[in-house]
Amino acid sequence: METVKKKILVVDDNQEFVGLIRKILERKDFNVSIALDGKTAIEKALSDVPELVLLDLKLPDIPGEEVLKRIKEIDKDIAVIVITGYGGEQVAVEMMRKGAIDFLSKPIEHELLLSSIKNALEIREAQIEDKGFERYPSLERFFPFLAHEVRNPLHAISGALAIIQRRSDLKDDLLAQSIKIINEEVQHLNEFVQECLNFVRPPNIVRFNGVEIREVISVVMNLISHMLESESKKIKVIMEMEPHLPKVYANYEEIKQVFLNIVKNAFESMPEGGEFTIKTCAKSDSSKHIEINFIDNGIGVKKENLDKLFNPFFTTKLRGTGLGLAVCRRIIVERHHGKIYIESEEKKGTVVRVELPTGHRLGD
Repeated sequence: METVKKKILVVDDNQEFVGLIRKILERKDFNVSIALDGKTAIEKALSDVPELVLLDLKLPDIPGEEVLKRIKEIDKDIAVIVITGYGGEQVAVEMMRKGAIDFLSKPIEHELLLSSIKNALEIREAQIEDKGFERYPSLERFFPFLAHEVRNPLHAISGALAIIQRRSDLKDDLLAQSIKIINEEVQHLNEFVQECLNFVRPPNIVRFNGVEIREVISVVMNLISHMLESESKKIKVIMEMEPHLPKVYANYEEIKQVFLNIVKNAFESMPEGGEFTIKTCAKSDSSKHIEINFIDNGIGVKKENLDKLFNPFFTTKLRGTGLGLAVCRRIIVERHHGKIYIESEEKKGTVVRVELPTGHRLGD
């Protein structure tokens, strides 16, 4: 099946610049169209709705701010990245408050351009998925609103911080540390918003396929070695995986998310180092399923907290959101008809056991 190319509209009156941008993007398999003025940009956004617009602030006929407003009226899901010359950053940040996802200053580095486009398209897809959350009651209906109200100012903060970073003397230790703290807090809030949305995200049956558990575990362990590099060097990892395990019918990305969360929790529970074991086996008692055990000898969990671990917003971590295990339970139990258990003893370690049925389709 042929992949549909993402449509990008480049709006800029500099023909040499747009020609260069077109070459870069077409090499990455985007479908690129050009508008040399604001009127043409609005017409093209209306007739051939793009996924993303690269919008120059200064156009010969209509101000970039007005073009942004008109594009958002046509389709608020269109992602917009503002392009600015030197000195236009203040206006660019203001446009981010009004719906732009990011801004880029000329001259634009190729890798920075592609990274910004990738990020903007991912944010766009997440925002579109958020619209499916209306079916959830009470507090969970608040999450998409939270995402919208928190993400927009976060993008503006990130943009403003990028300007401060470029124009500051980072040899000043206090200033550099302050910028680092802001970056970390913005990242923390972004992660919290994403976990709220993950908690209420409806299942996407289209993405369910036969999944090799061994492959998922391999990918997760590779990711964790980069995410928690210093912890990984102090932890001995043991793999006891039964060969030729049957595939499970699952959403690959969701199962990967669950395993990554479990392994991350285990590694963070062993700050001084320790031993971490993953055991897999196939079971065929009353119903066929695969069992995956994640075993650590870390700090463990207090007995009085064991029953609360899957509760939304309950956390024993200083910087935890309290949604990680709640998301894991929802994915395994509600979306994949599996089971997840936690056994733990303080100062002795934790065992997380996941059971996934084989050949079980969602809704059967």
